[in-house]
Amino acid sequence: MVSIVTGGAGYIGGHLVDALVESGENVTVIDDFSNGNYVNPKSNILKIDLRREYPKIEKNSTIYHLAANPDVRTSMESIYEHFERDILTTLNVMEMARIYDADKVFFASSSTVYGETIRFPTPEFDNKLPISNYGLFKLMGEDIVEYYSRNYGIQGISLRLANITGGRVSHGVVIDFIKKLRQNSNELKILGNGKQRKSYLYISDLISAIFVLDRYFKSKYDYFNIGNDDWITVNDIAKIIEEEMNLSPKHIYEDQGEGRGWKGDVRFMLLDISKIRGYGWNPSLSSSQAIRKAVRDILYGNKI
Repeated sequence: MVSIVTGGAGYIGGHLVDALVESGENVTVIDDFSNGNYVNPKSNILKIDLRREYPKIEKNSTIYHLAANPDVRTSMESIYEHFERDILTTLNVMEMARIYDADKVFFASSSTVYGETIRFPTPEFDNKLPISNYGLFKLMGEDIVEYYSRNYGIQGISLRLANITGGRVSHGVVIDFIKKLRQNSNELKILGNGKQRKSYLYISDLISAIFVLDRYFKSKYDYFNIGNDDWITVNDIAKIIEEEMNLSPKHIYEDQGEGRGWKGDVRFMLLDISKIRGYGWNPSLSSSQAIRKAVRDILYGNKI
């Protein structure tokens, strides 16, 4: 059996490829290298734009579908580009799964499918009212995976991810703040009012969650929140980064209204992870610990 990782040159995908290879899996990466350039030399690399085509794959493969444009903010501006990378790509991946008899598809969804909920922590059955095109397209992607699972017998698992951080992270608040402070150590521009509060999960905890579900989930289709027990404010993230870099910059806030960092920014996010806990998984690091470890990974060049 072959493990197929779409988006395997990207941040999460690259870490997943490493873990699969280390566990002895035969791994094929499908990526157009538009949002990532990581290559594991022990994997089979197919440079393919999944918006346009998909390759023949081995029967009974497991597909980990991570290919997408990961930037929530630009989804509100480059709508059609995000639609193609998030929806058309997912449709083509499921067609590839159907035609070549894949066994299982993991779909990387997002906590943004909930939008601005008032229930914390947020369970999987809560209303799905996304406020960004990114969240909308992830929700549509879940529907595509569920439809193919129900009609074509492909096992499907949608992962509603909190913010994932760690070594090699390419976007998000941690790398953004570090880049800004490297350019100007005297001030830090913060999008929003700094009071946004969200859950962060270290990359290795996400990988362990995927492996647990790969081993123990036996139903035809379901969706799971994958996040942490706690959350952390943007101001506290800035404080951790400043401590690690030994800096005391002036904070300059760029509030787009209601404390939002950008149009479509979900200000508060904490997922209820009881469902996956039922399979024996627990995060090993808290949100603040995940942030601090990610900062050290970036500053000192750790690979994970």
